[in-house]
Amino acid sequence: MSYPPLLYDGDSGEVSAHVVRAGIEPAVVYPNGNKVFYLAQGTETQGTFGLYRWEFAGPQSGPDAHFHRTITESFYVLEGTVTIYDGTDWVRCHAGDFAHVPAGGIHGFRNEDGAAKMLLHFAPGAPREAYFEGLAAGMGHLDGDAYDRFMREHDNTWL
Repeated sequence: MSYPPLLYDGDSGEVSAHVVRAGIEPAVVYPNGNKVFYLAQGTETQGTFGLYRWEFAGPQSGPDAHFHRTITESFYVLEGTVTIYDGTDWVRCHAGDFAHVPAGGIHGFRNEDGAAKMLLHFAPGAPREAYFEGLAAGMGHLDGDAYDRFMREHDNTWL
């Protein structure tokens, strides 16, 4: 394996670091109390990745089996237990556990044991913010063609 093509071709570097401080407000709060914090959006990472902190409030929630065609998804559990579907089984993951799902990989995730926190990483940096915000606004409860269109626009294929 070799390094990818250059992303920066300068000689002196540049001042462009992006720092997010602890204690930021959530960007999205779902009706069930789940929260999403935007740590690094694709627009801030030259489209290379998106990183989010996901906090489950307590009641069981999370997506069932699905896959993405254009993005990879990774999970790093910070607190509590997150149950991740690996395409075959639901695997209980605890603080410090990591899971990576390549494009096309069948997966799902949920909290079954109360509150939990995880980092959610997408590469490349697709505009997942519109998906998270759309779900919070009720787009996940649409019927028929509108629901299918919303899911297609956000690269979710449900099984």
